[in-house]
Amino acid sequence: MFSLPSVLYGKKATQGCPCGHLGDGSNRCHCTLDRITRYRNRISGPLIDRIDMHVEVPRQPLQLDHQAPQNREESSETIRRRVITARDIQLQRQGRTNQALQGLDIVKFARPNKEGNALLHRAIEKLGLSMRAYHRILKVARTIADLETSPKVETAHISEAIGYRRLDRR
Repeated sequence: MFSLPSVLYGKKATQGCPCGHLGDGSNRCHCTLDRITRYRNRISGPLIDRIDMHVEVPRQPLQLDHQAPQNREESSETIRRRVITARDIQLQRQGRTNQALQGLDIVKFARPNKEGNALLHRAIEKLGLSMRAYHRILKVARTIADLETSPKVETAHISEAIGYRRLDRR
């Protein structure tokens, strides 16, 4: 038997409810809470655990004038440079990206401050998260800190990372 390392990158998308109109501002969704719950429970817990970030993307109004948005905070080039810098920080600190951290290295390199640790433990208890979700939150928080060039994982980084675990709140 052979064992080969593998890394899977992927995106998954789903609607918030069976009709697809939940939360879009149109008031067209008439799904019951029970129907929405049954629909969302089709996604297994172990699969949800393996997804680092759960992000809701709301429907955007159609713009017929084809004008570029006026309030862009950061250009794509600025974001690209921040990502490259964060990746370089990770490689210098631990010899690999945060995504590749495992076991004790997660705790070693992504340990939050005292308040962040307390927040994370409260979230684990309240949301009933697994150890896999716990480790994923730490790695995402470490990445957020790296994007801000913060040497330590702070409470705000943990809070933001927990916010990306939306599907854990069924």
